[in-house]
Amino acid sequence: MHIEKISEIIAHFIGLFEMTTDEMRLRTNYAEGAGPGADGPALPDQDAFTAAFSSDLQLKDYDPGIIYKSGSYEIEFGPARHFGRVFEESLEKLAAIAGKDIPLPHFGDPTDIVLTDEPELTVFAGPGSAISHVLQVNVLYDDDYLDMTDGVHPLRDTSFVIERLADFSTEAEIFTPFASLHRTDTYDGALKIAEDLESYIQNSKDSGPASPSSGDATHDFSTTAPKNDTVYVNGEETTDIPVLDDFLPDRGLAKLQEEPDDSSTSVEQTDPSGNSLDVTAGANLLVNVASVINTGVIASVTAVMGNYHQIDAISQAFVYSDNDEIASTLHSSGHSADDAGTVAKNIALFEHSTFEASSHADNDAVEPTFPNSWRVSVIDGDVSFVQWIEQYHFVTDNDTMTVTTSGSEATVLTGGNTSINFSSFFGMGMQYDLVIIGGNVLDINSITQISLLYDNDWVRAEDSVDPGADIQTGNNLLWNFASIHNVGTDSPFAAMPDYMAATQKAIEDRDPNMPEGLSFDVNFQGYAGLNVLYITGNLYDMTIIKQVSILGDSDDLTQAASTILENNPDATVTIDTGSNAVVNIAEIVDYDSFGQTTYLAGQLYSDAILIQGGLVEHDTTQPQPAGDRLANEVIAFLDNDDPAGGDCADGVINAGNDYSWSSAHPADVMQAMVA
Repeated sequence: MHIEKISEIIAHFIGLFEMTTDEMRLRTNYAEGAGPGADGPALPDQDAFTAAFSSDLQLKDYDPGIIYKSGSYEIEFGPARHFGRVFEESLEKLAAIAGKDIPLPHFGDPTDIVLTDEPELTVFAGPGSAISHVLQVNVLYDDDYLDMTDGVHPLRDTSFVIERLADFSTEAEIFTPFASLHRTDTYDGALKIAEDLESYIQNSKDSGPASPSSGDATHDFSTTAPKNDTVYVNGEETTDIPVLDDFLPDRGLAKLQEEPDDSSTSVEQTDPSGNSLDVTAGANLLVNVASVINTGVIASVTAVMGNYHQIDAISQAFVYSDNDEIASTLHSSGHSADDAGTVAKNIALFEHSTFEASSHADNDAVEPTFPNSWRVSVIDGDVSFVQWIEQYHFVTDNDTMTVTTSGSEATVLTGGNTSINFSSFFGMGMQYDLVIIGGNVLDINSITQISLLYDNDWVRAEDSVDPGADIQTGNNLLWNFASIHNVGTDSPFAAMPDYMAATQKAIEDRDPNMPEGLSFDVNFQGYAGLNVLYITGNLYDMTIIKQVSILGDSDDLTQAASTILENNPDATVTIDTGSNAVVNIAEIVDYDSFGQTTYLAGQLYSDAILIQGGLVEHDTTQPQPAGDRLANEVIAFLDNDDPAGGDCADGVINAGNDYSWSSAHPADVMQAMVA
């Protein structure tokens, strides 16, 4: 047999090898083995090679299967070096093993047996944090120059529009104190925001809000106790939410084209073209839309061992100037349209509701069941759910035009810009029956909306111009809509029961036995087991939305007499320099709890504030011809004056946090057109 032969070879060489060391070459080799001489005595293992050798082993063909039958484990077969204690102690050890019902392995060293006094709770990893920062910026310079005559008309300096809009932004700060909040990812930063908001709200309760120092305020409203399910429109309580579609202006040439008719009807026109001029210099549309729906952690019962900070804040402001100058000749026209003016609205809504889970009625009377087991997940440290959205529009559409009729149909569209920012976030968290938070909770929702519009227009008429013109210089819309909807406990927070503290301690000690108090909590009636999440640190759930829309649409239009058809008094002229829409829409739906109970061991800080303000500026700045004067930005970089001069000073350019868009190039590649 092969096994005997191998055993013979091994036995033959054991003890016969000698190791020598070649110290000069620093290596080790083995001397060759030598067998016994012919005259030496016969070794016992050589008897197997005699003719009288026989074996009772049966040779079988190769079988790939493995057949193993374990024998009984006898502990005395272990090495003697592991049993350095008396026989009685060994018996006590074996009795302890049998009492704990620990199965013994079929093979192995007895030291593999691990004895523990109590089984340990198995914990699982909980969900992580969710943080999102969204920054959306649109910058558009669409200052056009159009001359439809063969004359020479100077360009217009429109830098004053940006300067006035900057002043409007400063005036709006009094209504938007939370616009300066800086993005953060840390608990200390979130706590600093909560403290600043609470301090401002408390000062408003004590001394009242500040009042604007300039401008004609349409409304100045602030309350630290906004009513739930009540609509606030420009500081007044209403029951109905205004519909945006009812207030959007007609954009004229800039409105979307209707879908073509699929019929085979011919659209060919055989009528001669008329003599008309249709000019749309406004009709700009700026829209910011932000929607956040956050569930965080879905739990029917929440236990907070620290303090609970809940803050909801909405601040809205608009500032606009729509002071137009129209030539008296055009004013006296019977064809002139009525000036519709500018509509500006701040709309805010606070809502609160309780999550209603679906229920199925059971007519069979059965005994109530309560949980008797649990599954525990643990998160070490803080957990954060942060959604920070900032949306910006900066659009200028200051057009300078000299137009005239040409004896045919002519349409001129120098406005009609559309700028849209859209952001939507939906966060679906993990579902738990009980969430225990070892630290504090910060629940902050804040919406800030700012709308600025400068729409001072000049419509002039040269001599001998037919006054028959329809002029629209207003019809603008500023719209701020904000909504915060909290879904959670409708009743006040409940006091922390003792068994919740015992539950926290059991998890920290890894005690597998569920505290008895959880089995009798009415909130868990009908549960067979509990899915528990334990957060050792703090939880901060923060949603911040900031929307800023700035539009400058100062148009200067001159209607010149027609030189092609001098005897054409039936020309139709329509001029629209307004019809702009600046819209901000923000909505936050915050699911704080999916049940009826929130236990709180610390203090509750619950605050809410609503600030709404609107200013109407009657700016009388007159446009000036664009000469050789350089823009202020160019002077700042090209000034070569001696820095040691007495009139110089250090220049500081602050572009904000990371707003690289401040150096963006104009999006309009065609800044001037001469026909």
